Amino acid sequence: MPNAFYKDLIVYQIWPRSFCDSNGDGIGDLGGIISKLDYIKDLGANAIWFSPLYPSPNHDYGYDIADYMDISPDYGTLEEFKTLLNEAHSRGMKIIMDLVINHTSNEHKWFLESKKSKDNPYHDYYFWRDGKKGGKKPPNNWKSTFAGPGWSYDENLNQWYLHLFADEQPDLNMDNPKVREEVKKIMRFWLDMGVDGFREDVITFISKKEGLPNGFPIPVACGIEHYKKGPHLHEYLMEFKNDVLSQYDCFTVGEAPMMTPKLALEFISEGKNQTLDMMFHFQHMQADCMITDFIQRPFKLKKYKSAMSSWQTELYGKGWNALYLENHDHPRIISRYGNDEKYRVESGKMLAVSYLCLGGTPFIYQGQEIGMTSIKLPEIEMYEDVSTKNVYKMARSFGLSHERVMSLAKRASRDNARTPVQWDDGKNAGFTSAEKPWFHINPNYEQVNVANDRENPDSIWSFYKKLISLRKANPVFTYGNYKEYMKDSDDLYVYERCLDGKKLFVICSFTEKQVIFEAPEGIELNSGELLISNYKYPALSNNRFKTKPYEARVYLFG
Repeated sequence: MPNAFYKDLIVYQIWPRSFCDSNGDGIGDLGGIISKLDYIKDLGANAIWFSPLYPSPNHDYGYDIADYMDISPDYGTLEEFKTLLNEAHSRGMKIIMDLVINHTSNEHKWFLESKKSKDNPYHDYYFWRDGKKGGKKPPNNWKSTFAGPGWSYDENLNQWYLHLFADEQPDLNMDNPKVREEVKKIMRFWLDMGVDGFREDVITFISKKEGLPNGFPIPVACGIEHYKKGPHLHEYLMEFKNDVLSQYDCFTVGEAPMMTPKLALEFISEGKNQTLDMMFHFQHMQADCMITDFIQRPFKLKKYKSAMSSWQTELYGKGWNALYLENHDHPRIISRYGNDEKYRVESGKMLAVSYLCLGGTPFIYQGQEIGMTSIKLPEIEMYEDVSTKNVYKMARSFGLSHERVMSLAKRASRDNARTPVQWDDGKNAGFTSAEKPWFHINPNYEQVNVANDRENPDSIWSFYKKLISLRKANPVFTYGNYKEYMKDSDDLYVYERCLDGKKLFVICSFTEKQVIFEAPEGIELNSGELLISNYKYPALSNNRFKTKPYEARVYLFG
């Protein structure tokens, strides 16, 4: 496959509100980010993806954008962002912005204009439709992906507008060429400033089926079959590429719910028809749930392995993988797939190995590198996340008890990933000097924090740093082919990567119980170099060993 700069990146995701506060108002900001650029570089990351920094009413904390060409006063100014951009570039770091173009805020000037009259030039920027039964019933049966109706009514117009997410996030009508031209202006604005690319939020939802027909009747995201990969999706993405992106040295990664490797290749196969460089899929994040994090079931390693393996093998030599275990939309991974009580450090390191040894471009979410855990807030009034609140209302209306819904929320809420980064064991975990930060701080900050981890050579942070360094030094991590072993194991994830006579052999135990591991035929562990392990003295006897809780090993041959 052809080389491209994004293939060798290690991307660090910042959710700015909770990263670092420099001015003492309790909210993370650009000054705080600038103060931590050397920290991010020291870890080994050489790119940053910012969750939305734009002005927003914060109904969905930045993913409801009121102005695409400015910086939120919560975070600073456009001039401060330019300073940040220059500081990052001077350190050899790339910057990518969140491009949220499926929907805007209902306080965006386009939407405010669209509400004034049916003949307003901005009315067709959105999906305004007449209702049924005299206008009092929604145009179709679509439901929001955040739980609740997919339409909201406007009395002044006697019409309904579509919103696949919160009421305050009206969907843009991408079928309108004027809307697509607005998107191109936004892209050029940031790329001309020097930004290196975009993470494109739910980008596969931007084309809806003509006529907006009724969907299969399900409680959440009813109608998704009509927009998860709409009729003009490829056409519109190609238009953005040809008219804008191809004129810059930049890269794109598209968020794509319900995506499979086969479908992804329609967009990321390298060649003239390629419209995106990478895709974030959700398949490996459903090893303990169905469709949404709130429909929970016991963790199944086979499901995790199957997803990882299919994306590794089906994309190899054709398209490029985006690797992640955490972001702002999911609870902390140690609290899901690991053990956040007895084996937080061991399982945190093992999970890092399980994905950072795969082929593709890795993304690391703020706090992941120190093993931050889900906060599991006990009462609904303590939550800020709009989707959690909506799910709570819907589940209670279906008859689930308060206790049952709260047990789900404690495990599944996005707020688990949005607690402030724990920098040290001082006041407010070193996040802010304010009396009260914008959101709750995880009580375990006295033990789990950056200052402790950076001083400890056996910490999760030190492990991430070493693993990233090994990945950069050995191209087999990034470019090698992939083969899985022991597919039927419910406890072990074992795979190899091969490139130019080098072989990487990876062993990850997803259990605290001891498991007998015996190397496959043709692999002599004693003849390989043990590159990294999460235990100091890993035992080995006759090409086999008994795993320790959440043990991970990486061997290099050749």
